[in-house]
Amino acid sequence: MEFNSTIRDDLLTKEELLDKFGILNYVIFVSMLLISALIGVFFWWKGQKNTEDFLLASRSMGTIPMTMSLVASFMSAITLLGVPAEIYTAGTQYVVGLLSYPFVMGAVAHFYLPVYDELRVTTSYEYLEMRFNKAVRMLTSLLFCIQMMLYMAIVVYAPALALIQVTGFLNGVQYDAELACAIIFIVCIFYTCIGGIKAVIWTDTFQALCMFGSFLAIIIVGSNAVGGASVVFDRNYQEGRVELFNFDPDIRQRHTVWGVFFGSFFLWLSIYGTNQAQVQRYLTVKKKSQAVTALWLNAIGIGTLTLLCGYAGMVVFAFYYDCDPIKSKQVRSKIQIFPLFVMQLMGDYPGIPGLFVAGVFSGALSTVSSGLNSLAAVCLRDCFQLGFNINISEEKKTLVTKLLVLVFGLISFGIVFMVKYLPGVLQAAIGIFGMVGGPVLGAFSLGMFVPFANSIGAFSGMLFSLVFTLWWGFGQIISQQTRTYDFAKFSPKMDTTTINCPTSWYVNDTIPVQTGNSEPSQFLHLGLYDVSYLWYGPVSTILCFLVGILCSFIRPQDHKQLDARLISPGCSIFFFWLPKKTRNKIINYYNEVGSENAEDTNEHKNGAVFPKKGSINVAYIPSENTDM
Repeated sequence: MEFNSTIRDDLLTKEELLDKFGILNYVIFVSMLLISALIGVFFWWKGQKNTEDFLLASRSMGTIPMTMSLVASFMSAITLLGVPAEIYTAGTQYVVGLLSYPFVMGAVAHFYLPVYDELRVTTSYEYLEMRFNKAVRMLTSLLFCIQMMLYMAIVVYAPALALIQVTGFLNGVQYDAELACAIIFIVCIFYTCIGGIKAVIWTDTFQALCMFGSFLAIIIVGSNAVGGASVVFDRNYQEGRVELFNFDPDIRQRHTVWGVFFGSFFLWLSIYGTNQAQVQRYLTVKKKSQAVTALWLNAIGIGTLTLLCGYAGMVVFAFYYDCDPIKSKQVRSKIQIFPLFVMQLMGDYPGIPGLFVAGVFSGALSTVSSGLNSLAAVCLRDCFQLGFNINISEEKKTLVTKLLVLVFGLISFGIVFMVKYLPGVLQAAIGIFGMVGGPVLGAFSLGMFVPFANSIGAFSGMLFSLVFTLWWGFGQIISQQTRTYDFAKFSPKMDTTTINCPTSWYVNDTIPVQTGNSEPSQFLHLGLYDVSYLWYGPVSTILCFLVGILCSFIRPQDHKQLDARLISPGCSIFFFWLPKKTRNKIINYYNEVGSENAEDTNEHKNGAVFPKKGSINVAYIPSENTDM
């Protein structure tokens, strides 16, 4: 592309932009927080009848608010800032991941959701005890707690730091990033504690509207400012940034069609298929059909938001095509590029920066409130009642649940001070769910799809997969920090220029240039560390599944004594490609699940009685007639 040689006098320095965040912007931001808090007060005023009402809304929620809550829960501030930054620096290949969304929702609706609906569980991890044993459930619950607390800290701290350093939000306040994080956690803890899941879902609905509204307004204004959509696409295409069909089979390449599609599929399947924060929402409606409808509407919602964020990244490049703020050191990290663009282009528009900050922090609020409520449910049911056998009255359960929300909120806020050492926020967030969510998805899939799988296989598969993936993931992080990872070969950035940057951008350059250590690193770099982070989820899930199957051969579960409701009803579709004779034998095997009546009717600890043919894993749950 040929560049105009005119110096960009329209570009202000970061220091000049900091003063543009005026009183009206603060009013809009505070109004968003206040409305969120008032929603919690409203549902506190209406009261909660019992713990089920606090955690599951007595299964009385509607389809639309549940859909909006599904969209808002994991479409966090990381997505809103991380995806535009990714598109700006590495091109459009990342958005191919949205092609996996229909497959994810179809898999959840047909394979996972029917099991949860039939068993009427409070937490998704109750299934693992019914299918395997307490140890598997406790391990999974522990992993979920660690995963969510880390994730919540990331989705609050990283956007807060980016917004403060670029927009001027809380400008001049000491410990501004920490204060912004504290505000988010205080508001979340408040309305989650007093309002329960109803408050969480309705604030998610409000916050989802804030996210969509603010980003849509900014993208429309930004696109028009650079000359319209045709100019946006032309500038990106001319620079080779419109890349959707990179079919390179090398799994070490950071983003390819294969890595983005399969990585996104397993990532979102682990979230929508097993994560308590999402499963808990399916159980807040009366009918399974409502949850299925919500899932498909949710696919449209997150697909639309992903496209908006992707197009936002293209708009940012079209605006800075001849003057890169990253290369000219106007921003410290790529996640700050979109906030800089908003302030540069719309800093003088009354209320627009405040709307933007409110939209980004709405993403953080929705994620944290969803996480806190689901963490409280898991800790109450899977730790206190299961692990410590603590039996308390219904009134005390509700009080304990609220106290757990407070405790997890404080712990997550403490973790905020650790996440600053993690790499890029989008990669870190996906990495956490891949390294931890993958083994959990593998355990659920093993239980629902393989009737002969036993508790030994599930526990061994999860543990082996978890250790391997953590070794791989942390090895890659260390290799990137010690510069033994070849960024130029496996994670290349698109070319940019500073040819038309104003001289003031260099005069006011206050960001130090990092210099590498001239001495060679002593870190032992393995080829495994070069594999793209997108493969954490697929590899860990499949590894857990395969190891679980192999270990289950030692003492296979008698499928005829296993309650049929523990096996997904859609398993036969996996074998459509086999010869008819072989396929019929496998289908007959699945039809035999639960065919032998158990001598005793087992009553599970959650109060569910299973009088149907087959018991709840009679071979592996300790009882008077069985040994562990």
